[in-house]
Amino acid sequence: MKRGKKYTEAAKAIERGTLYDKEEAISLVKKTAVAKFDETIEAHIRTGCDGRHADQQIRGAVVLPHGTGKKVRILVFAKDAKAEEAKAAGADYVGGDELIPKIQNENWFEFDVVVATPDMMGVVGRLGRVLGPKGLMPNPKAGTVTMDVTKAIQDIKAGKIEYRLDKTNIIHVPIGKASFTEEQLADNFQTLIDAVNKARPAAVKGQFLKSVTLTSTMGPGVKLNPVKLV
Repeated sequence: MKRGKKYTEAAKAIERGTLYDKEEAISLVKKTAVAKFDETIEAHIRTGCDGRHADQQIRGAVVLPHGTGKKVRILVFAKDAKAEEAKAAGADYVGGDELIPKIQNENWFEFDVVVATPDMMGVVGRLGRVLGPKGLMPNPKAGTVTMDVTKAIQDIKAGKIEYRLDKTNIIHVPIGKASFTEEQLADNFQTLIDAVNKARPAAVKGQFLKSVTLTSTMGPGVKLNPVKLV
């Protein structure tokens, strides 16, 4: 795969085969984010879980202390008083049945997170095939199926992110922007790692964090020493 000049230059700062400490890794990932836009900094955590087993699944949510640096658009499925509450709390879109054809037929996806009250899950369930693959399906574990729509909206706006295993047992999540300070990125990263460690399934034996990599949108990956993150 041919890499651009900027990427090749940036990659020279990283020693292959070296496992960095958290502070050093964050410093490097900021230095190597040289694109013309404010790159997102992401963490990629490979776990020792086998997601094919229900008792080794990981899914949860955590509020990053400094947010993600991204404006998040929230769609809430609610009715009556709860719909009014969602609007008052700052939801970008609020609705019910009438949104089904808009999403299914018109391919409308002007939102990043979906929240639903439990009584609306029958409606939302009809969108499972469309929302599921995009990771947008509301889930009680992630706090997105709730009667407390105000708290859900406030948490998401404050920087709440969802983490879950993908098919290869890796968790991919944003921890901020390249414009964040090293301290802000370190706080966000530590908050995420603490949450993932806490969510370790009892059925997982041996090393839990197999590898942890930080990367910017266009930059090279920086590997951390996973043993020091437990």
